[in-house]
Amino acid sequence: MTLFEQWNELANKERSKDESTKFWQDYLMQEQTIYESILENKDNKVEGTPAQLAEKYDIDAVTFLGFLDGINSSLEDEIDLNALTEDSPICLNINFEKLYYNMLAAKAPWLFNLDQWKDILDEKTRKQIKKDYNKTQIVVKGKKIGRNEPCPCGSGKKYKKCCGKDC
Repeated sequence: MTLFEQWNELANKERSKDESTKFWQDYLMQEQTIYESILENKDNKVEGTPAQLAEKYDIDAVTFLGFLDGINSSLEDEIDLNALTEDSPICLNINFEKLYYNMLAAKAPWLFNLDQWKDILDEKTRKQIKKDYNKTQIVVKGKKIGRNEPCPCGSGKKYKKCCGKDC
């Protein structure tokens, strides 16, 4: 079983509500610690094997794969997580703007409100990314077609006698 499969099995394991809450709280604290370290050392490359990086961040390799699963869409070059072993070399080339956006999308204020962001993205950039994200959350309804208006399909009939007939 691959590391990624082990992570998925661990993450989706059947647990009681209390056990599940504890598991995810522990994981999210570990994840936050890793992000704090990465953001504080933004100029240092994050590279090595999953086993080495897990040891560096004081977690097990399977849990580190969970972290990689979360950050993968924020990397310049996504990693094939299914192909990773403990000894596979990896390099995390992080797109910090994309990471910030993805943290907003994940609704993770404990991550996008970290103080370390101030040294990476200025406040104006963070506000613009948040504004861009918020625009994607707005639902815009199209213009409603009246019963007696011409049908938008171009038939020349009234909407109620054409495409709106079955409504």
